[in-house]
Amino acid sequence: MGVRLQTEYEVDWLVAGSGAAGMTGAVVAHQLGGAVLVVEKEPRYGGTTCKSGGVIWIPGNHRQAEFGIGDSAEEGWQYLKGLIGESVSEPRLRAYAQRASEMLAFMMAHSHVDYSPLPTYMDYYEEVDGYKSGGRSMDPGFFSLRRLGDEADFIRDDFHGLLKFNVTVPEGRCLGDMNAAAYWLGFRLLLRYWLDLPSRLRGKTDQRATLGPALVARLRRSLLDRDIPLWLNTPIRELLVEGDRVTGAIVERDGIPCRITARKGVLLATGGFSKNTAMRQQYQQAPIGAEWTAAATGATGDGITLGLSLGADLDFMGSAWWSPTYRMPDGRVLALIAGKAYPGSVLINRQGLRFTNEAQPYEDVVKDQYASELRGEGAIPCYLLFDATYRQNYPVGHIKPGKFTSDASLPEELFSSGLLTRADTLPALAEALGIDAVALEATINRFNANARVGKDPDFGRGDSEHDRYYADPKIQPNPCLGPLETGPYYAMRCEAGDLDTKGGLLCDEFGRVLHESGKEITGLYAAGNTSAAVMGDTYPGAGATIGSAMTFAYIAARHAFGHDGVSNE
Repeated sequence: MGVRLQTEYEVDWLVAGSGAAGMTGAVVAHQLGGAVLVVEKEPRYGGTTCKSGGVIWIPGNHRQAEFGIGDSAEEGWQYLKGLIGESVSEPRLRAYAQRASEMLAFMMAHSHVDYSPLPTYMDYYEEVDGYKSGGRSMDPGFFSLRRLGDEADFIRDDFHGLLKFNVTVPEGRCLGDMNAAAYWLGFRLLLRYWLDLPSRLRGKTDQRATLGPALVARLRRSLLDRDIPLWLNTPIRELLVEGDRVTGAIVERDGIPCRITARKGVLLATGGFSKNTAMRQQYQQAPIGAEWTAAATGATGDGITLGLSLGADLDFMGSAWWSPTYRMPDGRVLALIAGKAYPGSVLINRQGLRFTNEAQPYEDVVKDQYASELRGEGAIPCYLLFDATYRQNYPVGHIKPGKFTSDASLPEELFSSGLLTRADTLPALAEALGIDAVALEATINRFNANARVGKDPDFGRGDSEHDRYYADPKIQPNPCLGPLETGPYYAMRCEAGDLDTKGGLLCDEFGRVLHESGKEITGLYAAGNTSAAVMGDTYPGAGATIGSAMTFAYIAARHAFGHDGVSNE
């Protein structure tokens, strides 16, 4: 006879989702003495966090002083309030500003999480009071996947960088300068990659994880150290309720229903609904769908649906962490973060017009893309145009500069799929794209004239610190601006994409899910993109999504275990 699998379990804290929010909430609850279980519906752990840069945005963090950066929670609050306004409740917004640094100190003390400030990675909106020119966005460093043992085989493996080897945020910034220091760094990183002979002989990817995978690996190692179980292939099917309290859930583990009692509560951290076409079309502006998002496949709104089944309230369902994306011939969708700011490029709609400051924060580029579309200009998709000088010197998305990878070396599918279009002249490029050639030439001529003097009177490209971060400092007087004047010319098709959705379950300052009546649903918490974003319909700085995910998972766990106040641990 076969062994009958156990189908009933009791824990203190049940977590749904294995991204930054879920695993943070698990570590905190365990540190507070709880028995914890993490369930993940996908066959691999890490979620959308594993596809991200892993950066967190933490005002007044405890490491800024090491870098000579002055900041405080109050200044962070001032910046957030000036940017977000009244769209998020003051207690919830204050909770983030005041407790994000507390979360970070706790996780660095009690887990493998280890973040360093990025001194030159600025907030996104320097005109807002409380702005800082660096130090709030933080890099997770690198982490060896070997430290995960066999669990390394189950981390999400769909993160795709530009190079064979992985790079941290500072390393990527250095490589982007393409100077002597960059080439020396690249040589050392490549040499380290090839000298890892065991991995090369076994056909493994770089075992030095960075960015989002590094954060996920650090959190997974922290769970392993604590013997916190993580069940893969285990979706939550139903929340259990006794009286007016959530007491657990029915999960399906490898196809077998299991009843999980959770004495302290349930944390929903399953991500957003980016991959759910029906939900996107119900709540968001057209044209929209699930095919342009860079989020993980599991972001189908499961946690939001579970909350709705209990009458939970929603907010910001029309919003997302917007970013232009491009779709590879094999179906992969990648975010276009940096390439749009290099000199010698413009974004144009299908009337041949510029419609945005290409170098501004990626969220605002997509908002401008939708505004152009609503004006009837045909901006979804739009095109990133660049010339041969740009192609030779700069990467665009995952495509290496021409000095390293010639056009002849590029996969033909990049062109046959329509992702890339190439022509010897601007009129020929316009014809290939179905764009009016006269309008396009007029747009480029005006842009070129302004670029030569280093000013963009139409959209202000290059005026802000943020604009110049991903630009080329060798180009003066404006590192963001250079003319497009050398054929052949290229166009990359860009969609109105996102990193994940922002809308979700409305929560209070403790991460408790709120009912439509305004009362909290006792025992039910949400964090990450399952919850309505504390950042509202804005994007304060790099890492705002993961920083808020980890912070409210931390706050939720502490609240569930009776630790409501500020921690001194």
